[in-house]
Amino acid sequence: MFSSLLIGLREGLEAALVVSILVAFLVKTGRRAALRWVWPGVASAVLLSVAVGAILTYTTAHLTFEHQELVGGVLSIVAVAFVTAMIFWMRTAARHISAELKGKMENALQLGPLAIALVSFLSVGREGLETSVFFYASVQTAQGKTALPLLGFTAGILIAVALAWLLYRGALRFDLGKFFKITGMLLVFVAAGVLGYGLHDLQEGAFLPGLSTLAFDASGVLPETSWYGTLLKGIFNYSQQTTALQAIAWVAYVAVVLPLFLRPTRSRDHAAAAASPAAADSKE
Repeated sequence: MFSSLLIGLREGLEAALVVSILVAFLVKTGRRAALRWVWPGVASAVLLSVAVGAILTYTTAHLTFEHQELVGGVLSIVAVAFVTAMIFWMRTAARHISAELKGKMENALQLGPLAIALVSFLSVGREGLETSVFFYASVQTAQGKTALPLLGFTAGILIAVALAWLLYRGALRFDLGKFFKITGMLLVFVAAGVLGYGLHDLQEGAFLPGLSTLAFDASGVLPETSWYGTLLKGIFNYSQQTTALQAIAWVAYVAVVLPLFLRPTRSRDHAAAAASPAAADSKE
């Protein structure tokens, strides 16, 4: 549930901040009338994301075991790619996202209502589709127990929307740069676990070798059914029986991605640029 909440919070806050920037721009420039075209675009993106998540989660139940493992493994790896790209994108693009969105909306205003709705749809839809794929991967790692991932995602998104609203209204101020850095670090470990689980799916489906070659078997000392095993599984997708391929992939992913993510950037004030651009606009 923790990993699902973290993804929901991170993706939800990104999407909510995007909407806040668009709304603040229209309000600030005296174009409130255009807001009625923003909301259909946002709603369409949300509905598409929910539909994709539902289709991925519930239609694969009718596939054969091998095909279920193939789809689950491939989508888990795709989810890892999405999350990796997302944490690096926010790290580098945060300084420019506000200006970029305002420019797109300015152009859309010249073209008409459909263009405004399309900008809103595309701006929110990217985060939504990433969340859908990762939701499916989380359900897979929960081994069919879909309630906890769904609750985690829902809670994370609701918290994100509330935070974005408070930031927009100026009732809350905190360093979003540090927030994204901390959540990014945690997501590296979550993604490493999802990567390992995806490879294990492909091994179970006989698409990759090495299912019987274990790196360790901790079922006797650290069972998944224990409270601490459940905690580790919920946060890091821990598996009490980890194959050598899973272990190598986990270590390699963390060893490469985490140092790259933590390396210093050219500008140290990108956190300030990311911190509530919409809130700053609404105060002017």
